[in-house]
Amino acid sequence: MIYGLIILAVIIILLYFVITGLEVFGSEAKGERLQRMQCSKHYKNKQFQNLTYTPALAEGYSMPKVMFNFLFDKKDPHLKPLRNIPSVHTDLKNLPKDQNVFIWLGHSSYYIQTDGVSFLIDPVLSSYGSPFRFFNKAFAGADIFRPEDIPAVDYLVITHDHYDHLDYPTIKAIKTRVGKVILPLGVGAHLERWGYDTNQLIEEEWGTEVDLRNDIKIIFTPARHFSGRKMKRNVTLWTSYVLLTPTKKLFLGGDSGYDTHFKMIGEQYGPFDFAIIENGQYNEAWKYIHALPEDVIQASIDVRAKNIIPVHSSKFALALHPWNEPLRKVTSLAGSKNLSVLTPMIGEPVDLNAHDNHFSKWWDIE
Repeated sequence: MIYGLIILAVIIILLYFVITGLEVFGSEAKGERLQRMQCSKHYKNKQFQNLTYTPALAEGYSMPKVMFNFLFDKKDPHLKPLRNIPSVHTDLKNLPKDQNVFIWLGHSSYYIQTDGVSFLIDPVLSSYGSPFRFFNKAFAGADIFRPEDIPAVDYLVITHDHYDHLDYPTIKAIKTRVGKVILPLGVGAHLERWGYDTNQLIEEEWGTEVDLRNDIKIIFTPARHFSGRKMKRNVTLWTSYVLLTPTKKLFLGGDSGYDTHFKMIGEQYGPFDFAIIENGQYNEAWKYIHALPEDVIQASIDVRAKNIIPVHSSKFALALHPWNEPLRKVTSLAGSKNLSVLTPMIGEPVDLNAHDNHFSKWWDIE
């Protein structure tokens, strides 16, 4: 019996190493990259740290309780849409090069073209948000964009290495159409394993300012989150970004729970013409690492956003709320604060030069 358990344990350990050795899991930092990480003031005890203490779960919650709720609690009947998500398949490859536009590609993926420069942020264009195609399947209608729809882009921008933000099939498929890659410390190890050249990578930490083409500047700014593609957490950095162009200011929020960094960013770099902020896949149990709708509103006020574009919803069911609750709640809360929230359908262009963008309540379906 004892020998049988030992053999079983050995088999499980071997399977773990075989499976996590697959390319999809990326690679851990070594050599010069690891030395750079270790020199960061945000790196301590062999992992990156948030600006303030950030437990994985809020007070009163435990991992067994959360897992039990996920596995055995009765699911909301609207956890997933009963009909196809409304969407528009805009031809990204034939957009006029002088058009300043934002196009949401679903979840936290979006394309920005401004001041003659193109940016692709956190593209997840496979049909699943996980290392395996049978987990976290995309909603029908939310999966209309594929890697082959992506034009040549000047800058691929990655906020952190979670599977719903750093998608191995997409990153591999678009490699020949990417100029430079902007990403936080440690994440470059994944892309190098996937065939990207070290010289393509602009890999930095919070506080770093980088000059890009056409007098555009990008600044790595804090977020309150975590990282990891295997069992180890926080061995790569996560980030938000400030994008400053000759004509506008944008805040690219990435994934983040609410904290004081929003106010700090707003005071130092705001006001912003547009703030793209996560709004979805939240739960009271993990409110410190994913913003609740009321946190989205306060964060938008803190960064001094003229327009809010909420993302991180309407493609995957990674939490237990109804699929369209995030947009319903954030638009309602914003209305009470007289804030401008832009809610395009997936693929529907947002004119970054317009002051009167209006969109339908397309999420008001079953």
